[in-house]
Amino acid sequence: MQIKIRDLHKSYQGMKALDGLNLNIDDVRSLAIIGPSGGGKTTLLRVLGGLEKPDSGEIVLNGKAMRFDDASLFEHRKRIAMVFQSYNLFPHLSVINNIILPLTKTRQTEPHQARQTAEQLLDHFGLTDHRNKFPSQLSGGQKQRVAIARALALRPEVLLFDEPTSALDPEITADILEVINGLRSENRDLILVTHEIGFARHACDYVAYVSAGRVVTEGGSEHIYEHSESEEFRRFVSRIIGWKV
Repeated sequence: MQIKIRDLHKSYQGMKALDGLNLNIDDVRSLAIIGPSGGGKTTLLRVLGGLEKPDSGEIVLNGKAMRFDDASLFEHRKRIAMVFQSYNLFPHLSVINNIILPLTKTRQTEPHQARQTAEQLLDHFGLTDHRNKFPSQLSGGQKQRVAIARALALRPEVLLFDEPTSALDPEITADILEVINGLRSENRDLILVTHEIGFARHACDYVAYVSAGRVVTEGGSEHIYEHSESEEFRRFVSRIIGWKV
């Protein structure tokens, strides 16, 4: 995965969410974006996903420059898929139809092929017995696994995760993190916004620490945690999990 971001700005009602953010990574399979609340992590992810338009700046994803007119963003969103912290499942559809509908409507997949794909993914994630249930009948972890299966069904070039475990209890969080780690082992390109900074270290190749709308520090996962020269980053890690700075 290659990402080049130059001088990215985004404000909401005069409040800067992204303030000249720059990031340049090459040949990275999984990227973790971490940092304090309100620092710009989710805004950055939503811009990368084509869900928000920046005020200014440039982004190149895997060699293709993003354009921010509506038609170009529509095409860009076909390249990626996002898993949201609130699942965003269709409440009136069964589990299997939550996967089938996006395939038939956005990818024009034949219904029988869409159903076959859905069945395979439900089996992969241990959800076959829940195929005919509705989201209201599922646990939080089951809902998140359905959301991941739905995203994978679209065969995205890059899979984005926005705080995928923030609404889950610790046991279910561990289950979802194991699922995500499994995706990494399958050599899928992932961008993950997470507050699970220990997981970010061990499950992602590269970490970007975003604060006040900028990338304060970045680097390979092992290097940045052990050798970052950013005092702010070291304080953040120490405060979250008690590591010495």
